[in-house]
Amino acid sequence: MTRIIIKKVDVFSAALNDTQKKYFQFVQLDLTQLNSEVIRVFKKTYLIDERPLLENVVKEEVDFYAHVVVKWGIQMKLWKKVGNVSDVGKVNQFFRASDDYGNPKVSVSSSWRVWKVNEPFIKVGKLKGDYQKAEIGVVVAPNNILGRMQTGRYDFFYPGF
Repeated sequence: MTRIIIKKVDVFSAALNDTQKKYFQFVQLDLTQLNSEVIRVFKKTYLIDERPLLENVVKEEVDFYAHVVVKWGIQMKLWKKVGNVSDVGKVNQFFRASDDYGNPKVSVSSSWRVWKVNEPFIKVGKLKGDYQKAEIGVVVAPNNILGRMQTGRYDFFYPGF
């Protein structure tokens, strides 16, 4: 097995099915959330055989940001490293986590924390205003990242707001 080094600026391609793929980029390590890798997934879908310039791909609209262990997705053969581009943009996205995560008795949480990459948690209780647009901040399994790229949503339970 070839050793693959993962670093900030790397770009990856993930097949959505036999004919389409999407790209994402590793943009930051988040010391606030388990020193995990933060990726930005681009909205545009490409044909599986297309080879766009990566410099153009990273200028596309961002679909979502997520925390994930990128290497695991490679090991699971869900995506592959295709290059790197030094332009990682600025991660100005809020993330959210609920103290009720994993409690099936809670369908709507009033115990939320929000944060930006490498900034302290802010306890907010109920999510209001712009905090409702915060991305789920748990470290997501690679297959759930691929699922969201395919369907637009995660397929695991997370307390609502």
